[in-house]
Amino acid sequence: MKSRQILVFLGIVVANLLLAIGLPLVTPSPVLAQSNANILVSAAASLKEALSEIKPLYQQSKPNVNITYNFGASGALQQQIEQGAPADVFISAAKKQVDALEQKGLLVAGTRTNLANNRLVLIVPKNVVGVSSFYNLTDAKIKKIAIGEPRSVPAGQYGEQVLKKLGIFNKVKSKLVLANNVRQVLAVVESGNADAGLVYATDAKISDKVKVVVAADDKYHSPIVYPVAVIKRSKNVAAAKEFVQFLSGSQAKAVLKKSGFIVAK
Repeated sequence: MKSRQILVFLGIVVANLLLAIGLPLVTPSPVLAQSNANILVSAAASLKEALSEIKPLYQQSKPNVNITYNFGASGALQQQIEQGAPADVFISAAKKQVDALEQKGLLVAGTRTNLANNRLVLIVPKNVVGVSSFYNLTDAKIKKIAIGEPRSVPAGQYGEQVLKKLGIFNKVKSKLVLANNVRQVLAVVESGNADAGLVYATDAKISDKVKVVVAADDKYHSPIVYPVAVIKRSKNVAAAKEFVQFLSGSQAKAVLKKSGFIVAK
């Protein structure tokens, strides 16, 4: 026999012997796939649709990264993080909440960036007529005005600023219905349980049950900006950083722009 045939013959004999005595054949182990990473993103409620659309786009290039969202009022999310609740990434609808976390040393240095901007708008149920400006909120026929709780909901903070700048806050204060987040404001106006409400332009865009009366002039409120940063307690800092970088890329920006957000070119 040629040497190669001898080796093949011996290999068959050895394999049969192993099988005969009940030992499994040992084959080379394939290279282990990259271990999965889990990222929990705590984000302002107004980002729900946009981030949900961004998730599968990101996972096309990062199939081993599982993203879970925790949507809510920015102030409430800030408090959760301060109290030790798990979070890898935080996206607020205002600077205030991210500033607070940064001052307490809870952010990974160098990861903070501004994701997008928004506009504050006055909305009414679709069938309401006769409301054309913020000043109409003082009319007797407007009995309930939905607004986010200013202490925890950025949209409520901006709304309060606008009403004060226009000099009508004290006149409408008794009409205010406070909601836990901006999406609750939208829902209350959609249902007709409020005659008007203050939400972001992106919130009004997703509803066919309300109409926009007017957008607040930017000079009447603080800049509506969405800062994003990685949380220092994250167990997946590298993966969280990559996701934040993706949010600043062209694919994510296209989704945000389509959703009505204002993004830098």
